[in-house]
Amino acid sequence: MHVVVNAAMSADGKLSTHQREQIAISGEADFDRVDQLRAESDAVMVGVGTVLADDPSLTLDDPERQRAREDRGQPPNPARVVADSRVRTPPNARILDDEALTYLLVSEAAPTDFVEQMEDAGATVIATGEDRVDLVTALAKLEGDGVEQLMIEGGGEVIFSLFEHGLVDELSVFVGPNVIGGRDAPTLADGDGFVENFPSLELHDVEQLDDGVLLRWTVEDEA
Repeated sequence: MHVVVNAAMSADGKLSTHQREQIAISGEADFDRVDQLRAESDAVMVGVGTVLADDPSLTLDDPERQRAREDRGQPPNPARVVADSRVRTPPNARILDDEALTYLLVSEAAPTDFVEQMEDAGATVIATGEDRVDLVTALAKLEGDGVEQLMIEGGGEVIFSLFEHGLVDELSVFVGPNVIGGRDAPTLADGDGFVENFPSLELHDVEQLDDGVLLRWTVEDEA
């Protein structure tokens, strides 16, 4: 599986305000790029915090891209994946609509009634890990279901966990022309943070988009 992390952050590295409220960081050019990256992916993944904060649909905006996927024998939209160790996904979340297949990643400690509720709402539930989602096993199961390219759209906790387990192949970051500030505002990679064995990135592309800049890195193999 090829895992691509994609994010937009302010010039000071914040994903949103300290109140977890989204602000406009990127513009139309980057929105179109993100839509194209979604179209090229088999699934798009977020953490449950992103679902609670933004209630995204994670579907394509461009009908022509949907038709192009169908012409290739694919569903019009990539599958949606939510990492939810703490079983907080609302039953009315937009990612549970019938626009695309949705996978919900939970731990083996997830209550049976929650799992049944999510399955009744249309989700395919994958339970791995004793009390937190085992991302290595979960992604292997997604790959077994045909997910060859997985796009990660946040948030910082999920992104850090993926880096922590050596699961990221590419990182694309749009850096916008604004400053958000706040010591408690979410960053690109939150979680516990590294104190050693920091992931190494190799920059392979820089592109100006509107008044911001898009940076693309590949993650170097530790071996």
